[in-house]
Amino acid sequence: MDIRSYLTFNGNCREAMSFYQQCLGGELYFQTVGDSPFAEKLPPRMKDCIMHSTLTKDSVVLMASDMVGEHALIRGNSVSMMLSCNSEDEIRACYEKLSKGGKQTHVLEYTFWGALFGDLRDKYGNQWLLHYQVSK
Repeated sequence: MDIRSYLTFNGNCREAMSFYQQCLGGELYFQTVGDSPFAEKLPPRMKDCIMHSTLTKDSVVLMASDMVGEHALIRGNSVSMMLSCNSEDEIRACYEKLSKGGKQTHVLEYTFWGALFGDLRDKYGNQWLLHYQVSK
């Protein structure tokens, strides 16, 4: 069993997921509404919206869509994405890239539990927790 993050956007899923790919690397897949079995059931203006997207790099899987429910998109702080990095160089590079245009809410620092840790809100309003366990 595992858990994966699934993000919802309001028309800018392709832009956001491409940004995350630039920051994290990996393989990126998109399926638009127009290329789906639902194309004829949805308004023509939605044909370029992303029905489903997946960014995969090693064990990291981030999924997203432009498919907003009837109550519209409401951003909150109850969900964060936890990115466990494999090296200090990796965590520093990811932190710098993901925070561009966003807000560094907790700069990277060494913690009492032996990790390098920080958090941020990216330019799309999503919360990220970055962690690298220095001592084991």
